[in-house]
Amino acid sequence: MVQYHGASFDASFAALSDATRRGVLEQLGRADASITDLAEKFHMTLTGMKKHVGVLEQAGLVTTKKVGRVRTCTLGRRRLDEEAAWLEKYRQLWDARFDELDQVVEELKQKEKADGHKKRE
Repeated sequence: MVQYHGASFDASFAALSDATRRGVLEQLGRADASITDLAEKFHMTLTGMKKHVGVLEQAGLVTTKKVGRVRTCTLGRRRLDEEAAWLEKYRQLWDARFDELDQVVEELKQKEKADGHKKRE
């Protein structure tokens, strides 16, 4: 069954798909930072970092505030509860499938072991 999630769901995964943006979120989890500071930390141009921050801001994961010439970034209020629930559902699905696979492998090992004993007799 196909489930449709809102645009924010898609925007979150799009934002999280990039390693630099995930790094920015980690950095902002430790302390607020200006776009200039983030650009230096990630060895990027200001323009490049502004684009990354814009994607995070569109997803609601980061907020920015401009004071004078400095734009400071902070973590946004949006949590990733819906995305975490979606991932958890698929984690459980894959865990169940791997448990079934483990059971098949164990049965094959037992059968192979039994067949080996029959050949010796």
